[in-house]
Amino acid sequence: MKTLTIFTPAYNRGYIINQCFESLCRQTCKDFIWLVVDDGSTDNTAGLIKTWQQQENGFEIKYIYKKNGGMHTAHNVAYENIDTELNVCIDSDDYMPDDAVEKIISFWQKNGSDEYAGIIALDIYKGSSNVIGTELPNKKSTTLMGYYKNGGSGDKKLIYRTDVIKATPAYPEFEGEKYVGLVYKYHIIDETKELLIMNEPVCVVDYQEDGSSFSMWKQYFNNPKGFAFLRVADMERQSGLDLFKTCVHYVSSSIIAKEHEFIKKSPKKLQTILAIPFGVALSMLIKYKVKQNSSFKMKAK
Repeated sequence: MKTLTIFTPAYNRGYIINQCFESLCRQTCKDFIWLVVDDGSTDNTAGLIKTWQQQENGFEIKYIYKKNGGMHTAHNVAYENIDTELNVCIDSDDYMPDDAVEKIISFWQKNGSDEYAGIIALDIYKGSSNVIGTELPNKKSTTLMGYYKNGGSGDKKLIYRTDVIKATPAYPEFEGEKYVGLVYKYHIIDETKELLIMNEPVCVVDYQEDGSSFSMWKQYFNNPKGFAFLRVADMERQSGLDLFKTCVHYVSSSIIAKEHEFIKKSPKKLQTILAIPFGVALSMLIKYKVKQNSSFKMKAK
């Protein structure tokens, strides 16, 4: 059995997913499976993957097509179909340095154990090779949230033990919505195990204008139940100013979702009540930003 599954959620990325595939073909270590979860693409993604499956690439390619439901639903399907010891998500617009798999597996074989949830490593920008955000601390391990709370910044690559990530609840799926933050599972894992630190780049990030990071105002507006769910989960582990900010976002998402019993459903009722004026203001700002963006796009046409 292979050690690592590299899984790639894909939605209409036929124009760019080849750079991910080509980087996997160049890997100095082929101890991995590539799993592509097609989240309802209507372009040529399926045809590309089937063509590559018929080639001799030095690694197995698995392909699963599903109805479009958003990134988190693709992760749910991926975790249901992974049986290797480790797994890592490489997005369809990103790719791996040629020695990334070799570094991951060598590092895990030397340092890994049941004590750790996996590995946290670096992402770098395409073209410049600069680290995204800050480098990781000079110590053996950290939780993901511990890294950010202590001044860390920027996207990082997470390589999880498959048994650990499968032991967490699946991402919830809300009818008519297509977004739940992936950090939901990561926060749960943080409560019991740390990640080994590998200060090496294993993913080259090529941010696309059609990516979710470029449309957060719209995400807030179109997926309020998903955001409210994540805020409730965050409330259970926060305090002080962080908790109050989360309550503001929870109120805002609840208003947009037209959830009238949001106070009753909140685990932090007093803080939620105090956050109502700010949540109302935030919901109005979100609606304004979405309307403004829509108007801009109409004028651009």
